[in-house]
Amino acid sequence: MELASKYNPTDIEGKWYQYWLDNGFFSSKPDGREPYTIVIPPPNVTGVLHMGHMLNNTIQDVLVRRARMQGKNACWVPGTDHASIATEAKVVNKLAAEGIKKTDLTRDEFLEHAWEWTHKHGGIILEQLKKLGASCDWERTAFTMDKVRSESVLKVFVDLYNKGLIYRGVRMVNWDPQALTALSDEEVIHKEINGKLFYLKYKLAPQPPKGGVEDADCDYLVVATTRPETIMGDTAICINPNDPKTAHLKGRTCFVPLINREISIIEDEYVDMEFGTGCLKVTPAHDVNDYMLGEKYNLQSIDIFNANGTLNEHGAQYAGLDRFDVRKQIEKDLEAAGLLEKTEPYTNKVGFSERTDVVIEPKLSMQWFLKMEELAKPALEAVMSDAIQLYPAKFKNTYRHWMENVKDWCISRQLWWGHRIPAYFLPQGGLVIALSKEEAYQKALTIVNYPLSIDDLRQDEDCLDTWFSSWLWPISVFDGINNPENEEINYYYPTNDLVTGPDILFFWVARMIVAGYEYRTDMPFKNVYLTGIVRDKLGRKMSKTLGNSPDPLDLIVDYGADAVRLGMLLTSPAGNDLPFDISLCEQGRNFNNKIWNAFRLVKGWEVADIEQPESARMAVKWFDAQLNKTLIEIDDLFSKYRLSEALMAVYKLFWDEFSSWYLEMVKPAYQQPIDRTTYEATLGFFDSLLKVLHPFMPFITEELWQALKERKEGESIMVALQPKANEVDEKLIADFEYAKEIIAGIRTVRLQKNIPNKEVLSMQVITSETATQSGSITKFNAVVAKLGNLESIENVTDKAAGSISFLVGTTEFAIPMGNMINVEEEIAKMETEIVYFEGFIESVMKKLGNERFVANAKLEIVEGERKKKADAESKIASLKEGITALKK
Repeated sequence: MELASKYNPTDIEGKWYQYWLDNGFFSSKPDGREPYTIVIPPPNVTGVLHMGHMLNNTIQDVLVRRARMQGKNACWVPGTDHASIATEAKVVNKLAAEGIKKTDLTRDEFLEHAWEWTHKHGGIILEQLKKLGASCDWERTAFTMDKVRSESVLKVFVDLYNKGLIYRGVRMVNWDPQALTALSDEEVIHKEINGKLFYLKYKLAPQPPKGGVEDADCDYLVVATTRPETIMGDTAICINPNDPKTAHLKGRTCFVPLINREISIIEDEYVDMEFGTGCLKVTPAHDVNDYMLGEKYNLQSIDIFNANGTLNEHGAQYAGLDRFDVRKQIEKDLEAAGLLEKTEPYTNKVGFSERTDVVIEPKLSMQWFLKMEELAKPALEAVMSDAIQLYPAKFKNTYRHWMENVKDWCISRQLWWGHRIPAYFLPQGGLVIALSKEEAYQKALTIVNYPLSIDDLRQDEDCLDTWFSSWLWPISVFDGINNPENEEINYYYPTNDLVTGPDILFFWVARMIVAGYEYRTDMPFKNVYLTGIVRDKLGRKMSKTLGNSPDPLDLIVDYGADAVRLGMLLTSPAGNDLPFDISLCEQGRNFNNKIWNAFRLVKGWEVADIEQPESARMAVKWFDAQLNKTLIEIDDLFSKYRLSEALMAVYKLFWDEFSSWYLEMVKPAYQQPIDRTTYEATLGFFDSLLKVLHPFMPFITEELWQALKERKEGESIMVALQPKANEVDEKLIADFEYAKEIIAGIRTVRLQKNIPNKEVLSMQVITSETATQSGSITKFNAVVAKLGNLESIENVTDKAAGSISFLVGTTEFAIPMGNMINVEEEIAKMETEIVYFEGFIESVMKKLGNERFVANAKLEIVEGERKKKADAESKIASLKEGITALKK
């Protein structure tokens, strides 16, 4: 197989991805092997690939490819989420651009448009993931609104209703006036907004005269509010019974400004005596806390808003106007009427819809709810006991807080796109819950005593919250709700790893755990790897608005998928944000080129059946030990989900140890062949390195693995087994680290003295009774001689005159210079070094002479300082000897 002179990812990525697909390497069926399962966090069906997806799916692909190469039956299930609010908004906008209003369509007509949109856009992001190299089992692609998933959702709703866990009632919800639907608390993003605090005058109703004297202490009270447009919904003023400054208001009534409706003044310790004026306007229909006060004191609830955020008939003269337009107008009207005491700047947190980014309205609404308190208990215990492990573990506290304070889940949404709630209302009151209208009709016939046709049943208009389908995902993708004992659910469930963002830890992760224990009495996954947020180099979250987010597909075109994957992973520790910089992709591309060029170098050598040199024999022995050590390290890092560090370990193994050292050690002399034994060992190392790299960089590793030797059709690195670590010779590795320092010392001498590498030198090892390490290089003498271009290495007690010496540890090594140096210049340099080391010893002695330091510092720190002193003294002695030798 002929390799191009330069690595070009465009030439190979599409080729090998299609090869993997054609050979079914991503496909998984239950068999006798250990399963390894990941379910993809289903991206929105309307979505396109962004940097967060890039990170998340790269991590999943690394995990699943590695598991496949460990001999496991790896199954990565892809799919998309119907994303009720987001998709409906896209379809509404598309129709609006065509001059069509949603209200002009029937539900079925609108759904036709929604399905058309979904079929057109739904597969885009999955196709984009293929460019990244994602090895999903595409035959298993699921959609939260396909037949299997839809049936699963409805069955679970019916089951939970029959268990008494789902109920319907009027509750205060978060209302999105643009999407026209309720939202859960988790779908509300609180932002700090600079606004105003309005001080409004509420005129007091006259008080009956006491003893014939008219009450004249005050004719109004003042309320501070940020939302003056809601006053038309006020049904009381509340004061704290312990507040002396409002005591005169007890038992009184007052009038709502502008509309003059009389309301009571009630007392409750809920009121903060320090905030504002001590008087709180109570609007039960439009504030969660006011709603609780309204329930407590049996106050009327007046809903002043239409669903779209305009005021209704209760808004008096403002009926039909948008809430924020009313806020501007009512300020003017209150001021004109003398009912606005003052305004002042005020910063407060305002809730925004996560989906549409409009300000939400607290609103009383008839909704469906799921009781969560009991359901949450096994899910809380699973994480707290580490049966399910979160990486990083710091998120356990966040999870615990949410689950210990869990609220009933509002599962209904006022949308048409989604799973329609299977509730059917009867004409004379009541309802039945059933999987279909036909089943509902049969149920209804058993409970009514009047004539009833199937057309008399009216299905609830609402849809279920999107998360009510995705919380079943690890079960429903294997059809475990409809067929709870089928072969696949029993084989693949529980799944192994879930990779997702911490922002949906409660939205999705916690709820999947709840569903897992409710419907499988088991966890849905064993480990949760929580990624960070991809940020730019200034620390800002990447977004289209800021224009700081590159298009992942453009990056792949420019740098290649492997380079982008490597760039994303090098700085992506679990749970910590990823400071992404385009230079990371450059680094990935450089690494690709390094691998490519190293491979071409090796494959370009001529091979001969000649004796293996000692230097090559030791190089092979050493790199085998180094490879085994790194394999053990990588296994440990993967077990802790430290993927970034695992990648760095193999990166350094290839770049530093293999390319910079091993290949130099075994490289044959110019125009000379390499011995077959070393060559075969080198190809074996390349094979192992490519396999270890493959999960991170699938394309280049497949290309080179195929070129390593003749392969049969249907062979692939992605189904080859990962190399397993053997016992590590730590002593051999340590000895070579020592030899590296000697080689570095020789190269430094050459550099300092401008001695060309082709110039052959000799080296002396100065031995003495105190020199303990000099013997350790004996086994690597041949390597040192080759890389240092030495003709001889000899042990001596006195170095030759005119030598340049260097220390490694406490052992001195000398390079006889002969006529290659200027003696006077060399002596001057050595005398300068002596002065430096004498100053260094003086600074160390100040520490060691300090009794408090010696007494209080850790023993290893004190010993370290003593070693520094001994090393410096040894170097001074060596330098002085060198000067003496040069002066002879």
